[in-house]
Amino acid sequence: MCLPAGVLTLPANELPTRGRTHGFAPTDYVPCFNLIVNKEFKVIIVDLQESIAIVRNRIVAAAAKSGRTASDIMLVAVSKTVDSDTVRRAYELGITDFGENRVQEFNRKIEELSQARWHLIGRLQTNKAKDVVGRAALIHSLDRWNLAEELNKRGLQQGVEVSCLLQVNIAGEEQKAGIEPDEVNSFLESLGQLEALRIDGLMTMAPLLKEGEKARPVFKELYHIKEKMSKNRYNNVNLRYLSMGMSQDYEVAIEEGANIVRVGSAIFHPE
Repeated sequence: MCLPAGVLTLPANELPTRGRTHGFAPTDYVPCFNLIVNKEFKVIIVDLQESIAIVRNRIVAAAAKSGRTASDIMLVAVSKTVDSDTVRRAYELGITDFGENRVQEFNRKIEELSQARWHLIGRLQTNKAKDVVGRAALIHSLDRWNLAEELNKRGLQQGVEVSCLLQVNIAGEEQKAGIEPDEVNSFLESLGQLEALRIDGLMTMAPLLKEGEKARPVFKELYHIKEKMSKNRYNNVNLRYLSMGMSQDYEVAIEEGANIVRVGSAIFHPE
């Protein structure tokens, strides 16, 4: 079982040292440690700094396999369900980009940590576009034409460019948003009429599989689409980003060309 940072903590006179175990006492609280309860009901302390270091080291290794360096990869820490103190601590430890699924939480955390770069990574309702435009560094989930029109409208009203990623449903799962792979070209061609919208890349979500390796075909296909589309000329389109890969499969995604990975549980709720 895995507990989020800050949910279960220890009294000040029992502050943890790395690797030390403690009896399970769910009544005392101190923030910014990931506390993992093993099958023997012992709490193992994993410091947030250590979690971030592990993820970064794995990014280094995966990038090297694809002929790149870690500086080529943007790490977006998915902070949904994570308290503000822990998010701030992650920022102090060098995380600069955070992702939120819900608009309300996205805006609340921007107010609390405005110096970070905030990404909207969840599905965006058209009527909430006005609450995101001008605030999001990048919207990862453009998945339909009426949303594109609304984002463009709000961008024109505010006099700002709206940077988005086009979400593609590679896996073909009905419960996942995204346009079909064979619609990408026509969608990108049509975007030229939307002056405030900028498509900076593609995004996909692989099926939630225990073994990240099984998601490789999904990532490989999106990379292929990106390479194919990059040969065409579109207005307001620059396919510089591939956002794919989450905690369970980000290493495989990087190996297949991702340069943005969205990692939450591996940082804030490591197992």
